[in-house]
Amino acid sequence: MRGDGEATQDDPMSRFIESILIPTDGSDGALAGAKRGIALASQIDADVHVLSIVESRFQASDLDELDLLSFEENAEEAVEAVAQLATDHDDEIAVTTTIREGTPFQSIREYASRREIDVIAMGTKGRTGLDRVLLGSVTENVLRTARTPVLAVPPNPDEPAIADVPFDRFLLPTDGSDGAAIATDWGIELASRLESSIHALYSIDTSPLGDERESDELLEALESRGEAALDAVRERGEDVGVTVSGSTVTGAPVRVIPSYATENDVDLIVMGTHGRTGIGQWFLGSVTENVVRQADVPVFCVPVSAQEP
Repeated sequence: MRGDGEATQDDPMSRFIESILIPTDGSDGALAGAKRGIALASQIDADVHVLSIVESRFQASDLDELDLLSFEENAEEAVEAVAQLATDHDDEIAVTTTIREGTPFQSIREYASRREIDVIAMGTKGRTGLDRVLLGSVTENVLRTARTPVLAVPPNPDEPAIADVPFDRFLLPTDGSDGAAIATDWGIELASRLESSIHALYSIDTSPLGDERESDELLEALESRGEAALDAVRERGEDVGVTVSGSTVTGAPVRVIPSYATENDVDLIVMGTHGRTGIGQWFLGSVTENVVRQADVPVFCVPVSAQEP
């Protein structure tokens, strides 16, 4: 295991993703995130960091010493359970376990920054009540503030074993913006490493359109923009030998993306967290967050600030 506080000094291009952070509270939702994170780490030869947070507000509350000890014990059990999952699946994975006190989303973000983590893999649902860590609000706050890509994993009653987690079919929504281009780079690189295929999707939301004549002209412009955005993804895939198909669809992206993923047995959605604004907008934070809330499959969310792979 790598000692706490050390950072890798290898060329970041050599392994693409060198480290994956898995926050956990021991819940089934957290374990869903852990399994996906471990599966990804195993396939791309990345280290795993497992983190559990004891909320700092408990330290200043009227909880007695036994209650605080219980929270700390739960945190320790949670990280050890994930570490055991990782080593049972692949004994060559280097695992670091850590307990922190603090505000959950801030502690997760700060750990990722200080340890130069490449990806955060976390469940979108977790415990409720005093010992919560991975409630949707925490995951969303990480998505809003982290400079690191986040693999957001929804709870799934039919969650496969780690060895059976698929990474075969990716859905890559695009709007042709710089934010989408960064997500495209990550999606293409992931697909190349995992030997996955990609379907690029451009959605035209016609609901804001008004006057019929102006609407026809704007719709034609949006369709042209969509084809250009899809062609850019195809060309990027061709450069590295990744199979990319694409389609333009009509509808609000927050509805189109999750439904397309479900109907086409997509294993992973890869999308940026910021992009165009105004008519035809795609990747405002609210859109990505809504996709994360609604999708039945994991969403790999890439912030604009993420370093290019």
